[in-house]
Order: sequence, then structure tokens, then C-alpha cells
Amino acid sequence: MANSEDLRVVPIRPDIGGRMAGFAEPATPRPAPEAPSLQAPSHSRAPALVAFDRHELRQIMNVYGRMVAAGEWRDYAIDFGPERAVFSIFRRTSEMPLYRVIKDPKLARKQGIYSAVAATGLILKRGHELENVVAALEKRPKLTTV
Repeated sequence: MANSEDLRVVPIRPDIGGRMAGFAEPATPRPAPEAPSLQAPSHSRAPALVAFDRHELRQIMNVYGRMVAAGEWRDYAIDFGPERAVFSIFRRTSEMPLYRVIKDPKLARKQGIYSAVAATGLILKRGHELENVVAALEKRPKLTTV
């Protein structure tokens, strides 16, 4: 317990605004910070992601499965973004992609929504039909002479 010498008497007098001078105002509790929302605010729209649908993935995976069975490819990655979707094909996991199948809706009325791109950046095939674009990735039989 404190000594009487340690206690001070603080005069109470009204201050401007009706507060009492000499006493601290009771602390108003601050609102807890809100957790970040996973949903976009209603006034702004979140960018829609471009993705491959089930039929597109089936066509790509048919070719991928044949090439895996042949021992050519071993891994893949799928990236969805606001502007385009990319299916990357790897010979080994730690390498750069051997091929990329890109779906870019901005090119739908121009060169075609789909494109097959080699590791060097060379565009192998573009088009509106995914089946034709993916067929460019399969190895063609080589002509041999006897």
C-alpha cells in the first residue's frame, strides 16, 4: 500500500468541453483490426482467372500421357492468371519447360486463342482449335533411308 506522502490530490474543475481537468479521460477501447478479407470488396471486381476447362485439359492430357508413356516427358505444371492460362511440359522437374500450351482469350479474334510455344520461345502452332495446336507437340515419325 502507498504512503500518504505518495498520494497527490488533484483538483477537479470543469474544463472546456465539459471534461474534468486533472483526470485522464477513460480510454476508449480501440476496435480490433479486421482480418484481411479473402473476398474482393463489392464495389470493385476481382480479376477473373483464365483457366482450361475439362475438355481442353482432356485433349492436352491425352497427348501428355502418350509422350510420358514414350519416355519423352516427365512432369507438367498448370498456371492460371488474369490474362492467360499456361500448361507447361517438362522433360525433368528442375528444368525450364520444354513446351508450353497457352490459352490467351485476347487473341481469340486474331491469331487464335491457343498457342504451342517451344522452350526457345518459338511459336510452333497457333489456332482456334486446341486439338490442332496440341498435335504440333507430338513427335512425328522421321523419314529414314535404306
